[in-house]
Amino acid sequence: MYTIDDMHAMLDDIAAELPDAFWEKLHGGVIVLPQTKHHPEFPGLCVMGDYSSRRDYGRCIRMYYGSFMQVYGYLPPEQFHAKLRHTLLHEFTHHLESLAGERGLEIKDKIQLDAYRRNRHP
Repeated sequence: MYTIDDMHAMLDDIAAELPDAFWEKLHGGVIVLPQTKHHPEFPGLCVMGDYSSRRDYGRCIRMYYGSFMQVYGYLPPEQFHAKLRHTLLHEFTHHLESLAGERGLEIKDKIQLDAYRRNRHP
């Protein structure tokens, strides 16, 4: 099991590898929240992170410590780190696409959720 401080340290290491351009207009930065977040339609499906471009919060990436612990807390450090990296880069892709007026990853995520929905509710 990892502490929230462990997760912060791993995310700091990953963030240090990213080009400065990734951080452009990410006013709220990367936030680690302690809770587990569940998908509103599928309560058993954990949300690892999300990106917000809403005006009231500013642009930020939220990572959910509780979700990571529930789903990946048993993994050895290098695998846990890889899951964090994958999620953080996924959310940065949303950020960069938002800045460019693109929606490719958003569409891909919707297609994957639609497939999940079909498999759960044929």
